[in-house]
Amino acid sequence: MRPKKILCLFTAAVLAFMGGCAKKQQKTQLSEVADGTTVYCFQAGKADAHLIYNNESAVLIDCGEKGFGKHIKAYMDEHGIDKLDYLIITHFDKDHVGGAAKVMREFEIGKVLQSNSPKESEEYTEYTEQLAANNWEPVTVRERMSFSVGGMDITVDPPVQERYEIDESNNSSLITEITIGEKSMLFAADAQDDRLAEYTSANEKKYDFLKVPYHGRYQKNLQAFIKDVEPSLAVITSSEEEPEDSEALIMLQKAGADVFLTRTAPVIVRCDGQKIAAGYDEQAEVQK
Repeated sequence: MRPKKILCLFTAAVLAFMGGCAKKQQKTQLSEVADGTTVYCFQAGKADAHLIYNNESAVLIDCGEKGFGKHIKAYMDEHGIDKLDYLIITHFDKDHVGGAAKVMREFEIGKVLQSNSPKESEEYTEYTEQLAANNWEPVTVRERMSFSVGGMDITVDPPVQERYEIDESNNSSLITEITIGEKSMLFAADAQDDRLAEYTSANEKKYDFLKVPYHGRYQKNLQAFIKDVEPSLAVITSSEEEPEDSEALIMLQKAGADVFLTRTAPVIVRCDGQKIAAGYDEQAEVQK
């Protein structure tokens, strides 16, 4: 049996076990949260694209790889979203900034927030050229930045260091905190060991939802980070070709989190300020 097949079977077993635990804990179902704010975690392969929206506002965190902007546009069009209050580019790896130029061509955007660590690529060049074409000046986040929009209190946490010796781009990831009423969400982008350690040392808040950092890859500081955050729900952005590490799944399971994988299908999270729930988008055309 091939290693990838073994990994997929192991992952399925772990998730099945976790699902059994979730039932015992009687966690909230999507159908129980009809109104409020929706988080749509796109199935973008091993790439990040997360749209957070309600009847008042919309925020997009990352845009997937080049060519993925059309999928973001299609979803926004389908749901009647014609502008973004904020576009947050957590860092400049191709699988986060790739679809940004398309999104900026198609939609009005209030503010563009970006990481402080440029990374040269065709996708980054297209991003900067589109900013110039729109005559938009992005905000490079170097200090914690907080704002409220559409009933959401949002804080964007920047890297402490201007440069990192190891994994410079990923460790320069912006980490986004979103609080809605009594519930809170954390989007950890591709933060790696140095970034995870500095964030954990400076923050004590627990989060109901976690976008797991770095596509669910194992890191030595990941366990401490998960223990610090204590999520009840978690989403991993991965693909069949580049799946998450089983060690990360086990860490999350031990922390009591229900885990959803975008390689399975897009993930929907709903929050009304008192309840939060997640599930797969069963209506979506699942990518294989």
